Amino acid sequence: MLEIGVGRHHKLREYLHEGRADFPITTSSIEEKVRLLILRDLMRLGWHWDFDAQSKRVILEPPDTYDKQLVKHSMQMKREESLKKHEAWIGRHLALARGNLADGEAVWNSSIEPMIEVCETQKQIDTFRIFRFYWSSPYSEYVGRRIKLLIRDRALPGKPVIALAALGSSIVHIPERDMWVGWDTKTRTKNLIYTMDAYILGAMPPYNYLLGGKLASYILASNEVRKIYKQKYKGRVTNISQRTANELACIFTTSLYGNSSQYNRLNYEQQKLYIPIGQTKGYGTLHLTDATVTAMQEYLGSVGLVVTNKFGDGPSWRFRLIRTAAEYLGFDADFLLRHSFQRNIYAIPLAENAREFLRGEQKKLEYFDYPMRSLVSYWKDRWLVKRKQRSDVEGAVRSFRRSTFNI
Repeated sequence: MLEIGVGRHHKLREYLHEGRADFPITTSSIEEKVRLLILRDLMRLGWHWDFDAQSKRVILEPPDTYDKQLVKHSMQMKREESLKKHEAWIGRHLALARGNLADGEAVWNSSIEPMIEVCETQKQIDTFRIFRFYWSSPYSEYVGRRIKLLIRDRALPGKPVIALAALGSSIVHIPERDMWVGWDTKTRTKNLIYTMDAYILGAMPPYNYLLGGKLASYILASNEVRKIYKQKYKGRVTNISQRTANELACIFTTSLYGNSSQYNRLNYEQQKLYIPIGQTKGYGTLHLTDATVTAMQEYLGSVGLVVTNKFGDGPSWRFRLIRTAAEYLGFDADFLLRHSFQRNIYAIPLAENAREFLRGEQKKLEYFDYPMRSLVSYWKDRWLVKRKQRSDVEGAVRSFRRSTFNI
């Protein structure tokens, strides 16, 4: 159970008995604001509560499972929060988004020839960012090592964007992943640097109707992406472990809502590219809104603490921030972090001996040979041809107009 002290909020008990999960927060105390924001986030997700009048603490218990629709509702709430926060910026960049898309008629007749563009200039970064706001999952950013990619269609004028992909430093605490690799804590700490998480991977319209998400998933496993990573981090050394960061053995990713139609059945040359390795136990931060995390950061600042998020400081800035704030507020951070939404976990080994290398049993990676052109050709034969035989898909693609695209 989780206990949150809320002593000075005199109307809270009234709100609780009314079942008001969206109760107002008007306190001037940043400490009390953080407590109340956490409480409100958890009540919105159906956590069971009881109020101890003597200790003036709310006692919370999570539900056994989260309903899929409730998870979607929570994601939508976080997305709306983000859209409102960035409304002005989005409005200024809609024209940029529309200029980087193609009308459906052109896409339907395109031979679809993907190319990878690494986001380095401000215009590339802005293009990536505006498209990221399109999806139903809330916009969030990784810290530590990051690579953002635009996958474009060079077969069409203007090279419209097919999909986005982004890699970030791997989350430290994922027991299911550690079990699959065969890591103990010491070996994980030493070799986590050789992995990355795919935290963004999806297609833009109208390529999404043509299974552009699967295409992006194939490309992520390619030689070209591995070489982009190696080039970006050539000669870089982390602050914590003082290790080079330019060898990539494996990529990990998770599904948004349970089973993933995007990652299922992604094979190449009788090799499964995306290997399901288990399900998270719900250890994460998705159940806490950005407003809550921002308030935690403000609270820590008020007591003279700064949780840094620069390269080499470790991947889990949001985790560390929440844990630090919880410890100072006096409640169980592990329990709070452990009861997020469950997700399926997938491993994308880039070498035959990826696990042996990550366990420290072998010193040199024996990489698979996955040229992007071959993966794309396989995707076309295996997925695109059949997809284009569906009349509903043709209608959806052909009817898309980039001039009406909106976030």
